[in-house]
Amino acid sequence: MKMDKKRKVSVLGGGSWGSTITQHLSSLGHEVYLYHRNGDQLNEMREKLRHPLLEQLRFSETIKFIEDLNYLPKSEFMVIAVPSHGVRELMLRVPKNLLGTKIINLSKGIEQNTFKRISEIILETSDITSGNIVTLSGPSHAEEVALGHPTSLVAASNNLETSKEVQKLFSSNSLRIYTNNDIIGVELGGSIKNIIALASGICDGIGFGDNTKASLITRGIVEISRLGVSLGGKAETFAGLSGIGDLIATCLSHHSRNRYVGEQIGVGRPLEEILNEMSMIAEGVKTTSATKELSVLKNIEMPIVSSVYSVLYENINPKEAVNSLMNRELIKEVDMVYY
Repeated sequence: MKMDKKRKVSVLGGGSWGSTITQHLSSLGHEVYLYHRNGDQLNEMREKLRHPLLEQLRFSETIKFIEDLNYLPKSEFMVIAVPSHGVRELMLRVPKNLLGTKIINLSKGIEQNTFKRISEIILETSDITSGNIVTLSGPSHAEEVALGHPTSLVAASNNLETSKEVQKLFSSNSLRIYTNNDIIGVELGGSIKNIIALASGICDGIGFGDNTKASLITRGIVEISRLGVSLGGKAETFAGLSGIGDLIATCLSHHSRNRYVGEQIGVGRPLEEILNEMSMIAEGVKTTSATKELSVLKNIEMPIVSSVYSVLYENINPKEAVNSLMNRELIKEVDMVYY
């Protein structure tokens, strides 16, 4: 696929996904700068042109590795690729003279206490207008994108023209980008699916099979849609890449950190022990707490989310949580699908 034109892009966050996107953009011929707050890891990436946590990723020599935000150039696009709980702090540290750009958000999560989506945090901490923010989301394990496996994502913004710019910026023979003007739905789908992935992993750890997981995924998208629509998202968005697409990938894949955490809980390990041994973030753990509180605040029924919360934060036995779900009041399916 022919590149539209060479653009200058700064990527903030050198984790597995941010680094994979950095290399992808560089391979398309763009001028790319990668900032990472971990100086030791950044130096290793610069010297070895490899990522310490992603064996299959090889960096182009043209990538510029930046240790200090003050040395970032003013770019046409700034990509936010840090864990969701770090977005606010990062945005407050970015020099304001660099924010006259379009911002592309890769982070997935809901902020604790404020219940804000990532684009809302970016708006609150910068002078960027909502039409210059795009969230890029969908089923996209960094391990597979780094290998060039065909992948599709959705670029969502209130401004369709901005979405189209990001679509052109990222699209290649291996990465296909669709546009969407429902940034609310796209962000909520990408965030809440991590909770369902925790539940999926719990079922794996217990030893349940395909029937259980299929039911969980199907009813999971119902809960995501129910909350998402109540918050202003469009029902059809949750049937797309950032909804059911991302949910399927995260619930089924051995690459999924959230599914892994759930699996370890399912076999009886304590949450704190699991998280302490991990080198990467499982976003679903914090998102579970925020989503549970938000569902109560909005009076939205989310039984799977509530059950995951009870396992993570109230020490409920996973098998007891599943049994409680199966013994809820019997209802119609269709009435629950379309909230």
